[in-house]
Amino acid sequence: MKPTHIEHLGIAVPSIESAMPFFEFLTGSKCYAIEVVEDQKVKTAFFKVGQTKIELLEPTSPESTIAKFIEKNNGRGGVHHVAFNVDNVEEALKEAEAAGISLIDKAPRKGAENLMIAFLHPKSTMSVLTELCEQPK
Repeated sequence: MKPTHIEHLGIAVPSIESAMPFFEFLTGSKCYAIEVVEDQKVKTAFFKVGQTKIELLEPTSPESTIAKFIEKNNGRGGVHHVAFNVDNVEEALKEAEAAGISLIDKAPRKGAENLMIAFLHPKSTMSVLTELCEQPK
């Protein structure tokens, strides 16, 4: 597996609206996209820092994994995952599984910004939730 770059850092926040001023200050730029991903029960907001993005993740349901993550982190959230860009997520998943890495997703699925995504399980990735992303073709 050869990632081309870090696609984004996912940061769970209780409220995108409340977090936005800090991330605008930090990145020196305005949020360029806000999107709801219904099947993941999350609202996202994106900021660019060079080639890498910061993705804010706000839960849209108490049952979402982001809501549970925030709850575990004293209601404040924090760094949720690191996402790497790969040319082919399906192939990267096969390589990861062959290397003994546990998968959360056995097949790619659609994520924010029309990316195809899949997650590797933290028990196999030094406790870092790792996302693989493929740009739309």
